[in-house]
Amino acid sequence: MFAAALLMVLIVGAMILALAVKSMPSIRQFGFHFLTSSEWNPVKGEFGALPFIYGTIVSSLIALVISVPLSLGIAIFLVEQAPRQLARPITFLIELLAAIPSVVYGLWGIFVLAPFLRVHVEPPLQHWFGWLPLFKGPITGIGLLTGGIILAIMVTPIISAVVRDVLAAVPGSQREAALALGATKWETTRVVLVNGAPGIAGAVILGLGRAIGETMAVTMVIGNRAHISASLFDSSYTIASAIANEFTEATQDLYLSALVELGLILFLVTFVVNAIARVLVWNVTRKTSGVGNA
Repeated sequence: MFAAALLMVLIVGAMILALAVKSMPSIRQFGFHFLTSSEWNPVKGEFGALPFIYGTIVSSLIALVISVPLSLGIAIFLVEQAPRQLARPITFLIELLAAIPSVVYGLWGIFVLAPFLRVHVEPPLQHWFGWLPLFKGPITGIGLLTGGIILAIMVTPIISAVVRDVLAAVPGSQREAALALGATKWETTRVVLVNGAPGIAGAVILGLGRAIGETMAVTMVIGNRAHISASLFDSSYTIASAIANEFTEATQDLYLSALVELGLILFLVTFVVNAIARVLVWNVTRKTSGVGNA
């Protein structure tokens, strides 16, 4: 059993080492400037990761802004409000969303979501909030906003499932104590949320890690243009999308090394984000186990 666990650690270490070795030509050539440059021109041999980092961060933040309130509402309803006979089928349907392949989300985004946003959502946003840089520019239905909404749909089952487990792990004695002191049902729910706050934060960070690493669905709806724009209607590029789109075209060693360095950045960021999320969730469940044992 120890050998099996150690093997997984060795595999992760080998992946990091392989990515680091393959990206060394790019690291030597560009250094820290690789992270701050917005120029990506394979013909001239100029590579900068800033547009991809920007697209990854903004699309993931859009996903969290939409998904976190929705996921919290779902989890609170299932754990604190819904009767058991209703909670079970709803839980099954939500978890079913996590099993849908990302390419299916991408196809749905192209043929359903993008036209809907182009006709019914983005024009009113530009009409009422066009004075903001976020809602300027041509309306095509393809861009950061569409990519962020697709990510929100994809990470909602993950965040809601973890939050549901965290809320369910809060000892029932705390609910009973709040009710005994005269708290209403919603006030008791607030007590539960406060006690599960570290785990909820971990669930959000876990969803962020999922959003950062998503590839195919985002690639199909974000526009895949390596530039930085404040408009959510404009096309953009993520790290994962850049690797998926351009890896087969990388015939030069420096070009290939730059893409591998993007992969190394994505791997390290995802690894750290997921580790933080796991620690936060584990902290809540460990305290709960300690209370139960006591």
